[in-house]
Amino acid sequence: MRYILASNNKGKLHEMKTMLAVLGAEVVSQSEAGAHFEAEETGTTFEENALIKARAACDALHEPAIADDSGLCVEALNGAPGAYSARYGGCKTDAERVELLLKNLGDSENRSAKFVSCIACVFPNGDILTARGECEGMITTAPRGENGFGYDPVFELPGTGKTMSELTEEEKNGVSHRGHALKAFQEKLRDYNAHK
Repeated sequence: MRYILASNNKGKLHEMKTMLAVLGAEVVSQSEAGAHFEAEETGTTFEENALIKARAACDALHEPAIADDSGLCVEALNGAPGAYSARYGGCKTDAERVELLLKNLGDSENRSAKFVSCIACVFPNGDILTARGECEGMITTAPRGENGFGYDPVFELPGTGKTMSELTEEEKNGVSHRGHALKAFQEKLRDYNAHK
């Protein structure tokens, strides 16, 4: 079966293709399938935004569509940036968002945070599958590492002394929020297909 990824992000496409290939699924990006739009993320939660994107792609292409929405929740900032992680403070670049986050956190002793990823799959018959993954960590006082993107350089994993940006791609996929969400989604999709 073919699935549309409601994104044109090459990294997300690679991850989704790899995870779903074991189920014999083909994954193509939204633009490869002929839909050249981006759904407006008007939800206030990761789940809502993932569903909005998946539903828009499914409605436009009449094929099963998958979307994910993810971000960073910082305890001392009451869960911010949360569902607004990609547009935090109206910043245009990852570096600006990281700088704003560190400024807003200041010298707070509570540096606890978690990355969250929510995946939604919408089928033309109206069926919906969702999965969620989380990764706990701490916010550092300055960026470290060359790999990764977004808030990875300031997100340190407990007991490792390393930020997400200091891990290899393989190490990151084994512990990341998206990795956990993808594994959970893979199981749900396997069960769904087995009962069709």
